[in-house]
Amino acid sequence: MPDAVIVEAVRTPIGRRDGALSGLKAVELLRHVQVEVLRRAAVQPGDVDQIIGGCVTQVGEQSLNVTRNAWLNSGLDFEVAASTVDASCGSAQQANHLIAALVTAGAIDVGIACGVESMSRVPVGTNLYQGPGHYKTPDYPYDDPPRAQFGGAERIAARQGLTRADLDAYGLRSQRLAARARDEGRFDRETSAVPLPDGTLVTTDEGIRDSTAEGLAALRPVVPDGRHTAATISQISDGAAAILWMSRERATALGLRPRARLAHQVVTGADPYYLLDGPVVATRKLLKRAGMSLSDIDLVEVNEAFASVVLSWAAHHDADLDRVNVNGGAISLGHPLGSSGTRLLVTALHELERRDRHSALVTMCCGGSLGTASLLVRE
Repeated sequence: MPDAVIVEAVRTPIGRRDGALSGLKAVELLRHVQVEVLRRAAVQPGDVDQIIGGCVTQVGEQSLNVTRNAWLNSGLDFEVAASTVDASCGSAQQANHLIAALVTAGAIDVGIACGVESMSRVPVGTNLYQGPGHYKTPDYPYDDPPRAQFGGAERIAARQGLTRADLDAYGLRSQRLAARARDEGRFDRETSAVPLPDGTLVTTDEGIRDSTAEGLAALRPVVPDGRHTAATISQISDGAAAILWMSRERATALGLRPRARLAHQVVTGADPYYLLDGPVVATRKLLKRAGMSLSDIDLVEVNEAFASVVLSWAAHHDADLDRVNVNGGAISLGHPLGSSGTRLLVTALHELERRDRHSALVTMCCGGSLGTASLLVRE
């Protein structure tokens, strides 16, 4: 059975809502990383067998298979197949799972897993409030989005006994770690500057803010009597990311160095009442499947959808936070929904290489009470 290995991984800087990247369509962001991941590896577009991308709000400019449209907008080989998947926030992570599985199955030798979301141009919920119908039946027993996301985060915080101060402290940690990573150039290798129509380049993540404990304490909660504020939830953002996967044999034949492999993957359901407990369940299942404990893993990326999600996950798994989200996360960098799963894998791989460490776990909560987990192991 062939090994699926990563040979290249790249992302755009993450733009804030209505920020520098908001003038670009999703296809423009996605084609940028599709082209860049091939350019960096010196791989010809015609060598790619299949592309799978993630995108959440698949309407308007992001509809009709945005992954394929991005490829065609690049003027690249039209015989290369591309499709788009939706697993809510885990869409791009699931795209990587699927491409790696196709390689492992021997169905393809070369594939791109990617993801995109332009939340400035196609706001979350557009498909619900302006679309042709509603996904639920009259007897659907759970909260409706977007209320469910905030309700789930608050219920998790209450269950875990997390205070407003606990969440604020985590939000401040995320901003400070991201600012340090930016200042030390930790993101430089993984990001590809995006050119704008006026010729300027977007080179850095826009979500990182100068933050203080006093400033965070002054913010109002996002829901009445809630614990979370705008500083302890993920940011509305624009961005794209891509990873180039190959069979080990094809990488060797092309003279490319395998950088990591996907050792294990999990997509699971979780209790819809809490909605965002997916990382707790997915991590437990992945560790059991791998025969490992969390202490065996060098770095962890838990998507920072809400501060309570990360802190609850850490409590359930007795995690050492010094190895978790070491360069900040969605609270400080942003969370372009359909891109984040690939972005987290890109960041984890580059940080493993920077630290010369061996393994990284990436896990996310997802709408629909799903959870995703991936175990990357360096070659």
